[in-house]
Amino acid sequence: MIKEEIKMKNILLSLLLVSSLVSLSSCRDIDSYDHSSITYYVTFTVTDGNMSVPVGSTFTDPGVVAMEGSENVTSSVTKSGTVDATKLGVYTITYTAKNKEGYSSSATRTVYVYDPNNTTSDISGTYTVASGTYRLYKGTQTPYSSYSVTVTKIVQGIYSISDYFGGFYDKLRNDGSAYDMTGYFALNNDNTISFISSHVSSWGDSLNGLSSATYNPSIKEIKYDASYSSDPSMDFYVILDNQ
Repeated sequence: MIKEEIKMKNILLSLLLVSSLVSLSSCRDIDSYDHSSITYYVTFTVTDGNMSVPVGSTFTDPGVVAMEGSENVTSSVTKSGTVDATKLGVYTITYTAKNKEGYSSSATRTVYVYDPNNTTSDISGTYTVASGTYRLYKGTQTPYSSYSVTVTKIVQGIYSISDYFGGFYDKLRNDGSAYDMTGYFALNNDNTISFISSHVSSWGDSLNGLSSATYNPSIKEIKYDASYSSDPSMDFYVILDNQ
């Protein structure tokens, strides 16, 4: 009888121990759940958006409003990039901030510095690479033509171009649009063209610039020599026809 009582007590103690362990495990699960958190990345409102500024004026950056969830963290924003309002061009300002966990977010503003006295007509359109276009590489000419290039007016006298290469890598070599040399140029009152900027995403580089760059309004033709910065032995002689 005594043995049976001892056995029963041991069973009861085992049951109590198991119950306690289950209870502790449940408490830990609840405690872990209670301490979960939501990560908010910093979001930006770019005041006044992209801007156009007359050359020779003064540019004042209106800044951004930065929020981390419902908290205003504008004071923690850092800024990179400058605008030279004395020079025609396309400029980018980047605003960056980190959240409490150290994750970074950014936003950009593009500023177009243009000539308000520019009286040129809008030359936007889809151009065709004309016969006479070629790449010169180490003394060897590779002619190409018939590909499309898009020119788009941004502000008075300033345009974007879809591919300074005229489709050489994208279309002729079938490398795709990541090899387009996109960029900007200015059309001056005397119909000369001034290089502003360029970029090819696949290689992360740009042109040295343009030479002999002109627009002929009578035949709607853009013509230029584009020299490639990464290889001084390579030039692109491009004729774009909008007839």
